[in-house]
Amino acid sequence: MSGSSFLSQFASSALRTKPLGKSSDVLRSNSGQGLVRRLGPFDLVLLGIGASIGAGIFVVTGTVARDAGPGVTISFLLAGASCVLNALCYAELASRIPAVVGGAYLYSYTAFNELTAFLVFTHMMLDYHIGAASIARSLASYVINIFELIPSVKDNIPNWVGHGSDDIFGFISINLLAPILLVILTIILCRGVGESTLVNTIMTITKVIIVLVVIIVGAFEVDASNWSPFAPNGFKSMLTGATVAYFAYVGFDAVANSAEESKSPQRDLPIGIIGSLLVCVVLYIGVCLVITGMLPYNLLGEDAPLAEAFKSKGLNFVSVLISIGAIAGLTTTLLVGLYVQSRLYLGLGRDGLLPAVFAKVHPTRHTPVYSQIWVGIVAFILAGLLNVSVLSHILSVGSLAGYSVVAACVMKLRWDDSQVSKRTEGITCIIVIACCGFVAGILYRYSVSSLVYIFLVLPVAIAIFAAAALQFRQVYRDPPGFSCPWVPIVPAVCIFFNIFLFAQLHYEAWVRFVVLSIVAVFVYAFYGQYNANPASDDTIYYHRVPEVVAE
Repeated sequence: MSGSSFLSQFASSALRTKPLGKSSDVLRSNSGQGLVRRLGPFDLVLLGIGASIGAGIFVVTGTVARDAGPGVTISFLLAGASCVLNALCYAELASRIPAVVGGAYLYSYTAFNELTAFLVFTHMMLDYHIGAASIARSLASYVINIFELIPSVKDNIPNWVGHGSDDIFGFISINLLAPILLVILTIILCRGVGESTLVNTIMTITKVIIVLVVIIVGAFEVDASNWSPFAPNGFKSMLTGATVAYFAYVGFDAVANSAEESKSPQRDLPIGIIGSLLVCVVLYIGVCLVITGMLPYNLLGEDAPLAEAFKSKGLNFVSVLISIGAIAGLTTTLLVGLYVQSRLYLGLGRDGLLPAVFAKVHPTRHTPVYSQIWVGIVAFILAGLLNVSVLSHILSVGSLAGYSVVAACVMKLRWDDSQVSKRTEGITCIIVIACCGFVAGILYRYSVSSLVYIFLVLPVAIAIFAAAALQFRQVYRDPPGFSCPWVPIVPAVCIFFNIFLFAQLHYEAWVRFVVLSIVAVFVYAFYGQYNANPASDDTIYYHRVPEVVAE
């Protein structure tokens, strides 16, 4: 094949989109490989909470409070508000395209093209793989801490059992317990969504009850004078804290990947996404108020600030509860993370972008066992052999990129497709908003004097102009099901802030984004484009409700 014909085929394949029917909302399967719809709205809310709240609620709140002071409450409120905007975008697409698994990958495949979808999958999957391994090692460490409460066991457990051995060559660290925990959770997930949902429900309710107990008990130890001054280091410290707190909410998007197992996806998915996030916002703010009210912010510890705050008040039993809550939180976060990964692999296997083995569903368990086992193997190796904490600073790239693409999908799917020139103009405006968000983020991050804030006005003004162009120069259709309010303003704000946060990440995260994108394009060019077939007879199709042009 000549170079020109290869490029021509590559361009043609990369721009393919996933086809949609035009009739009422129906699901059919030619292959019989569909999953079982067992999840109701309560299950989905717990799924979102399970994915979002881990041990971080007991640690990150105090870590941010050390810099932002009592203003940490505003930090988590700002971060929560931003995530709610992203959740509104997810909720519309989950309601609009409810039939099958895929989440952000499926939405970008439908709204943009095949290559964009594959890139979104690649970046989000790396986050999931590293995150799962990191959570498994943390969970193992917390389990060992519980055992070490027994006097005869304390100091007799080697580090390589649960805490991780000393580093070899700077990145190899043996951990025996983490892979064992991963095997147990993988078996539970392979047995069926009913079993995994039961475990998630029990663990999530347990950790929510513990968080509520912590808030209620701590409220009686609050000294209101500790809340003054409220923002000792100014507004910038609260905004910087919001960029850290933002990632404490990440996980609500897991609900979107359970579409094929939801009893009534068009109704229940928006409830699960938004409901779980609102519960998380309330819990985080409650913990922030308690921890900053119990002790002056500058006396909070670094490793376990909340536990140390209760110990300082003589409430040692609460510290034990916090450890149990951390174990429950990490277990649900890991369980849901492994669940989401397998559903994403299932979606790409069905579409041919990955080998067909990933598309196989167990005939009686109705779970993607091969995808689930593969996900478990990857996490097993990473958690058992590597000190993945050294990779923590390159995480969150996939989440931020995925959230931004989802926000763009909301606008793209509402446009009147009959006007090609305006569609191109709209995509250009979206790219401009993203670039302005990155520039504003860089200026904010490296600001050394107040004069820099004057330059921040320029990218913000350009972004506002681009958002105005999206508002007044595009024709939008009313979507079926749940509707995100104030489109295109809400999606535009999401894109700007997500990329603003992207600019706050470690520079190695930017390098990872570029390198992984190049690798993904090569994989797609030499495998994906030849095997992908979004309209094959083995694909599960879905149909959307007819749309109405907004008046």
